[in-house]
Amino acid sequence: MDSGTDVVSDAPAEGSEVEPAPRTGWFGAMPGWKKALVVLTALVLVMVTGIAGAGWFLYHRYDAKVERAALMPSRPAEAVARSEENWQSGPLNLLLLGSDSRAEENGGTSPIGERSDTIILLHINKERNHATFISIPRDSYVYVPPGGGWKGGKNKINSAYAFGGAPLTVETVTALTGVPLDGAVIADFASIREMVDAVDGVNVCVESKVTSLHTGRVWQPGCHDMDGGTALDFVRQRYGVEGGDFGRMKNQQLVVQATIAKVESSGALKNPLELDTLLGIAADSLTVDEDLNLRDLAFAVRDIRATDIDYRTVPARTASLKTSAGTAVELDPELSKAMFAAAAGGTMEEWLYEYPQTGRP
Repeated sequence: MDSGTDVVSDAPAEGSEVEPAPRTGWFGAMPGWKKALVVLTALVLVMVTGIAGAGWFLYHRYDAKVERAALMPSRPAEAVARSEENWQSGPLNLLLLGSDSRAEENGGTSPIGERSDTIILLHINKERNHATFISIPRDSYVYVPPGGGWKGGKNKINSAYAFGGAPLTVETVTALTGVPLDGAVIADFASIREMVDAVDGVNVCVESKVTSLHTGRVWQPGCHDMDGGTALDFVRQRYGVEGGDFGRMKNQQLVVQATIAKVESSGALKNPLELDTLLGIAADSLTVDEDLNLRDLAFAVRDIRATDIDYRTVPARTASLKTSAGTAVELDPELSKAMFAAAAGGTMEEWLYEYPQTGRP
């Protein structure tokens, strides 16, 4: 196992009435808000998150650090009412956007939202004991509704953010998936550096060779120790990666999984100072919809463990579709439709069981 700072040379079905198994070990015995933090820390590293709260003190302490904005488009009253019901007792579907401001490359002046490099549909089941991150390739060729200077039509999905920000992206993802969204969150991609450093680095097991076009680093297949800067460099790579954007999405997922493992094993959640650092980083990196209640989000994921999280990518037919917008990703119409229907209908776990490998990058 090498140092991640060095250049490596080129050589049960949802809805069942079965009682959940007792949770054992220190993680299972943790207070609910700390369990929520483990999952929410993971969300930060996938470019989205919420913050956990132990009562009013922690809620107000960290909620005040989070930026608020109108990320959701206007919705009819019945859609708002349906979403409120979902927050109480139904499955939840949130749009998670990663904004890679690369502020350090532009004198620290680039605002969050300048680039949207990650688009994820987060599905949380109604039992609140399982979550699925569904990555949508940024170059997916889809219908983008009218917005900004765009008159509507087929385009790459990440163009929605450029034309109309998060609200138009929400409309685009809803049109693509048929999944009514219950909230939206943006996180600054660069927060990975601070989060990984806060847990003294992570060990990431790379599945295929990755070459950094920014620093010249090369990661061969195998496990690598990474500090925050190295992890950020690693997950930003798109062109020096097998599978292109699909490979990058997979690598983002690998860093998230490694960080969850490090948070769980390092004892950071038991150390007040380290805990405060993690929560502060998470909160500072976030922009959340003005109507999203972070306490509700923390409550929704408080019982989800690292082993309760699945990662998938929307199935694609080809990544070399020739379009007027350039080379794009053509999603698999049948498999993606089935995946989206599972998210909309609250049967995601059944879909994952039926297609255990489908949708992986």
